[in-house]
Order: sequence, then C-alpha cells, then structure tokens
Amino acid sequence: MVERIEQLWLEYHTGLLNFIKSRVINESVAEDILQEVFIRTQTRIDTLRDENKIASWLYQITRNAIVDHFRAHKSMEVLPETLKTSVEDPTEKARREIEGCLEPMIENLPPKYRQAIILSELEGLPQKEVSSIQGLSLSGAKSRIQRGRAMLKDMLLDCCHFEYDTRGKVVDCQDKGDACNQC
Repeated sequence: MVERIEQLWLEYHTGLLNFIKSRVINESVAEDILQEVFIRTQTRIDTLRDENKIASWLYQITRNAIVDHFRAHKSMEVLPETLKTSVEDPTEKARREIEGCLEPMIENLPPKYRQAIILSELEGLPQKEVSSIQGLSLSGAKSRIQRGRAMLKDMLLDCCHFEYDTRGKVVDCQDKGDACNQC
C-alpha cells in the first residue's frame, strides 16, 4: 500500500499542486493542502471503487481539502468561485484545448498532407483506403500520414508549452503567446 501511495505521489503531485495553487494564494498553504490530500488518500485508498477513475478521485479529494481549508480560515481568505462549480480533469481540459488548435493547423498543411490527415485521423479511414483515394502505394500513404503528423506536432510544439505527468500524458498546455497564431 505504501508503494501505491508513493506511485500516486510521483504521478500526481505536480498536477495537484498546480491545481491547488490556482485556488490558494499562499504557496506554503498550497503545499500543506497537498500533504493533507495525500494523508487522506492514504487513509481512504480502500474506498476507491474503480482504479480507472483514480485521477478524478484524487481531484475530488483535493477540492474537498481546499474547501476545508477555506472553511477553517473563513476570516482570512475568500472562497474562489471556481470551487463552487465542478472542475474537470486537467487532462481532459488539455485535450480539448489541443483539439481547438488542431483544426486551423490542419488547414495550414500542404494539400496532400492535409487530405491524408483528414482521411486517416478525422474520418478514421484505414491507411489502405487512404492510399487508394490518394492514388499512392500503401507505404506512400503511410509515409504521407506520418509526415503530416510530424508537421502537426512541430506546429503544436512551436505554438504551445506542454506539461506531462510521469506516464507522458499531457496534463496542461499553455500557448506561447505571439508564437501561436493558430489557436
């Protein structure tokens, strides 16, 4: 069980701390709340019903710990409005933000790569059908799709800064300001 808590700490502490800091002004208070979250996690890990929902479960514990902090210190700080509404999983938010940027980026691809990406990634056609539609060999279609993906990746990396969890999953993305005219 201790190993499981350590694994959760390594995987989620950065994202949870950023989440807390976005709602609590004082950084040392945010770190105290994070410690409280992991104490609660350790004592309540046996109540988790679905391992696939560990992130949502941890963020709910974190929201509750933040609310408890504000309740205990009513006269010192005002409860932020963001805690009154349900806060979504940050990976889902990052995914939606990236999706919003991809459409204009796909439109800026050279036509042959744009068509290959639209057919394979957006319409979900197998690469063999993409090759037939574009009049290419299968390896030619695969190459075109890969090059289109690489171009999109380069555009995204030029435009946005990404934060990843320990598994390499995107948990946050921020545009780089003037470097991004796509989103």
